[in-house]
Amino acid sequence: MTNDRWCPAYIGLGSNLQGPSRQVESAIQQLDELAATRLVCYSGLYRSAPFGGVEQPEFVNSVAAILTQLSPHDLLDELKALERARGREHGAQRWGPRILDLDILVYSDRILEEDGLTVPHPGIAERNFVLLPLREIAPELVIPGLGRVATIAINEREPRIERIA
Repeated sequence: MTNDRWCPAYIGLGSNLQGPSRQVESAIQQLDELAATRLVCYSGLYRSAPFGGVEQPEFVNSVAAILTQLSPHDLLDELKALERARGREHGAQRWGPRILDLDILVYSDRILEEDGLTVPHPGIAERNFVLLPLREIAPELVIPGLGRVATIAINEREPRIERIA
């Protein structure tokens, strides 16, 4: 379902299989091809150690800013369809390796806690691989319940992360 008004949203992208940088860059461009959605900008690429303690390759992450007329649930459905088109199987190992992972980080000023969708994404403040790319493109963004992106502390305990492109 589409709305009459355009809503800003921020999408987290990640991959650690089958050419992760290429997977993320391609997915960013596909966001601009979604119905009733426009890509506004995106961060550079960041390489980070895997999250969650599962042995696997390093991840490449980015964040994209979009404007969309899709509802949060319809946007999530579109993102999951992009993941499935790349071969992602949902229900696989939690925090395991993946060809493509797309998450709604923020959707306008909305706070949602519904089956299958929590916005803002619950891990923003603890995950530098989300927070640093988000800070790059939207430092003044106010995340409902957390505050301004620029003032959220970097998690010093999280494994290293570096900007690679």
